[in-house]
Amino acid sequence: MDYVLQFGPVFQRFDLIWSGLLMTVQLSIVAIVAGFVIGVVFARMRTEGGAVARGIAAVYVETIRNTPFLAQLFMVTFGIPQFIALLGMPIRPAPYWLAIIALSVNLGAYITEIVRAGIDAIPRPQVEAAESLALTPTQIFLRIKLPPALAKVFPALTSQFILQMLGSSIVSVIAVQELTSAAGRIQSETFRTFETYLVVTALYFGLAFLLRAILVSIAAYAWPWRRRSAN
Repeated sequence: MDYVLQFGPVFQRFDLIWSGLLMTVQLSIVAIVAGFVIGVVFARMRTEGGAVARGIAAVYVETIRNTPFLAQLFMVTFGIPQFIALLGMPIRPAPYWLAIIALSVNLGAYITEIVRAGIDAIPRPQVEAAESLALTPTQIFLRIKLPPALAKVFPALTSQFILQMLGSSIVSVIAVQELTSAAGRIQSETFRTFETYLVVTALYFGLAFLLRAILVSIAAYAWPWRRRSAN
């Protein structure tokens, strides 16, 4: 018996697709910003911190990078409410915020290593020149080390941001109503599984393409010399 594609029932629930798409975008933006900040902080700890700071950063990075994100998500989802309950606080975190925490912490570990690689590539004479001008360590990090380091590793950052956006689909398992969760609901109502996930796959592809285009535009604006040198 031939299978006939029927997208009509899927697009009749476009409201679910749209709300899920917006949630995926929102999760991705917040997690990318928070994860980037976490990554920069821990990258500095790994490159400039004392023995304790380096050790803390190393444990964080190795723990996150060597455990599955799903396990991390469950640890956050069940661990934080348990910890809050032990403190006797009448607070129940929403799945959305638990997903944000898990996504941000996960991304931060990968950003840490990417940014650290960029910092290690900065020529030592460049840093010594800044030190001779009596700049503080924070000024040297923010003005001398970080900008060229980000320029060197921005392609890797771009790929990691896109992977994180695509990986946000996993948070559907804790009842966050993002795009994959919306797809599960639609296919259970319409029984058009292939059509549903074909549409959702196309939307994820479009989001990835759009995010890459935005990040490439940001790089071209922030570091125009990179484009000229490439040409």
